[in-house]
Amino acid sequence: MLRVVYRADDPGPGKLSDWREERGLIEFRVACGTKARQFIPSLNATLRDCVKNTQWFQVWGGEVISPDHPENPISVTFALSPFNPAPPVDFREHKGDVAVYLCPTATIDEIAPFLNRSVEECLAGGRWFQLWHGEIVTIDSPGTMAA
Repeated sequence: MLRVVYRADDPGPGKLSDWREERGLIEFRVACGTKARQFIPSLNATLRDCVKNTQWFQVWGGEVISPDHPENPISVTFALSPFNPAPPVDFREHKGDVAVYLCPTATIDEIAPFLNRSVEECLAGGRWFQLWHGEIVTIDSPGTMAA
């Protein structure tokens, strides 16, 4: 099983967000109580670091998309929703790109449950895999250590 989880937590002194990876899991921690307009710049920087330092891939139309893909490198970007009223999360996946629009006034504590459901649905589509120490881990992989 593959999981990407967002948590309202303490990412450490002076940080609004951080990440960690293990087999079948990436976890993002975002400072408790922060609103989307406060944490999005930090989370986007955290996501760029994660994409650069992990080996997750997307399969789109039979083509494997990587962070180094010459035409469509993988990117994950958060932005403020242009809608008013805005839903907590508007999740969009395309070839090489995941765009997530968040309600500007919602806190990570309010957003995380919606965001985690959206990511779970995306991963359930079977288009993503992780290369973990030479092993390909998919949504159907047994024995995943993900919590």
